[in-house]
Amino acid sequence: MKKARPARPKRRGVSLVELIEFFPDDQAAEAWFESRRWANGITCPDCGSSRYSDIKDRKPMPYRCKDCRAYFSVRKGTTMQSSKLGYQTWALAIHLIATSVKGVSSLKLHRDLKISQPSAWYLAQRIREGFGEVIGKMGGPVELDECFVGGKEKNKHRSKRLRLGRGIVGKIVVAGVKERTTNRVWAEVVAGTDAETLHGFVRSRVGAGARIYTDEHRGYQGLPNHQAVRHSVGEYVADDPENRSLAHTNGLECFWSIVKRGYHGTFHHLSRKHLNRYLRAFAGRYNMRSLDALEVMSAIARGMEGKRLRYRDLIAE
Repeated sequence: MKKARPARPKRRGVSLVELIEFFPDDQAAEAWFESRRWANGITCPDCGSSRYSDIKDRKPMPYRCKDCRAYFSVRKGTTMQSSKLGYQTWALAIHLIATSVKGVSSLKLHRDLKISQPSAWYLAQRIREGFGEVIGKMGGPVELDECFVGGKEKNKHRSKRLRLGRGIVGKIVVAGVKERTTNRVWAEVVAGTDAETLHGFVRSRVGAGARIYTDEHRGYQGLPNHQAVRHSVGEYVADDPENRSLAHTNGLECFWSIVKRGYHGTFHHLSRKHLNRYLRAFAGRYNMRSLDALEVMSAIARGMEGKRLRYRDLIAE
């Protein structure tokens, strides 16, 4: 008899009609961003003072701090700083990225938001910075697995083929961890699948004493409090009598399927340089999948505070 799946709270989405009604213009969108960032009152991003004056013509910015005398807006000190795009465009883009499970390409944002493709790409990268990193180490039990991201060598142009064999040659190695008690996931690019690299990833992301489940990959051998399932012989679930649980990596495999479908179906190519930012967005959407759409948007808007991503830094070698 199959175990019943746990019930999920019903999530409330936002239709396109409701979205436009909610953000009819830049003024309404700006007010929404301010309510997300300054829920307890407007404060200066430079000195933190709550003493400010309104600038009637809103030039160069709508507020001026009475203590440090600096002008500021809700953009200052966030990834929106120095952006020439309207607040409405930012709000609509956050909704598209937050609610698209497999991600949104810059070409779609370019068409839907009526902005240039380079602007859409830069906009999306800054929004992805708003997906927060999982804070603290994960407690047990946890699932660990690795994934290989990239195209097949046979599909590459002859001049770009590495000619080092087949399989995972030329692909980027990504390590992931899932905490079963909270269903949180985290994934990041790693240097390889050797024991030193994978053990280092575990030490940085998993709390001491946590029960660890993996497949039989040799890179996981020697981990403390560890049990592996043998995929090579068709074993995908095994009993763990000591912890009254099941040993498997099926939860993390589910997350990998979303990442790969996003890679092949939405983006088609993700460079090593920017891959961690895309993984942050995939993990963020997965971790907040039980929240309402507006709650996810609010979390992203708050997550953009205190971060800066300049275009010249984004494209720098």
